[in-house]
Amino acid sequence: MEIFEADFLTSSAKTDQCPKPDRPEYAFIGRSNVGKSSLINMLCKRKALAKVSSTPGKTQLINHFKIDNTWYLVDLPGFGYAKVSKTLREKFGKLITDYIESRENMMCLFILVDSRLPVQKNDFEFMNAMVANGIPIAIVFTKTDKLNKTKYNTNMKQYEQELLKYWEKLPPVFYSSAEKGEGRKEILDFIDKINQDW
Repeated sequence: MEIFEADFLTSSAKTDQCPKPDRPEYAFIGRSNVGKSSLINMLCKRKALAKVSSTPGKTQLINHFKIDNTWYLVDLPGFGYAKVSKTLREKFGKLITDYIESRENMMCLFILVDSRLPVQKNDFEFMNAMVANGIPIAIVFTKTDKLNKTKYNTNMKQYEQELLKYWEKLPPVFYSSAEKGEGRKEILDFIDKINQDW
């Protein structure tokens, strides 16, 4: 699949402010500073569609983007560490939970993970909670270009082994580099396949 048109649609502070659930929707989430905005910009081939920041916790609303007038791409607030107040962090948690539980048109939640780090407790806890609640997820490892081949292979194998201790099989997994455009085709083809069944 190729994206020809990508437009920012709206930012929502509450789930009931989100657009009508009249088309398939794909949400992207990850710990703060995982490279979410960069990945979204890479997928859509737009330099500044999603705002990129070196400050963790920049995304504080549910941001909807309309893609080719046929599906929505959603940028969710990051979870985990962010330089924001505890109250605001708790609000993020409620906003994310409300969104995930109520959006019946959300076809897949893409959970972004920094490929340079060992398994992070809050990443795993979040993924496990989603699987336990029957939320369809996919894992996207980001910043894969920042690792040498040996470290990359070691990290990916460790992640797989850790997850398979708890799950019978892995969800769909993608490997991406926003700088090099890696993973773009695979992620978009995955979305396209689901869209055809909508």
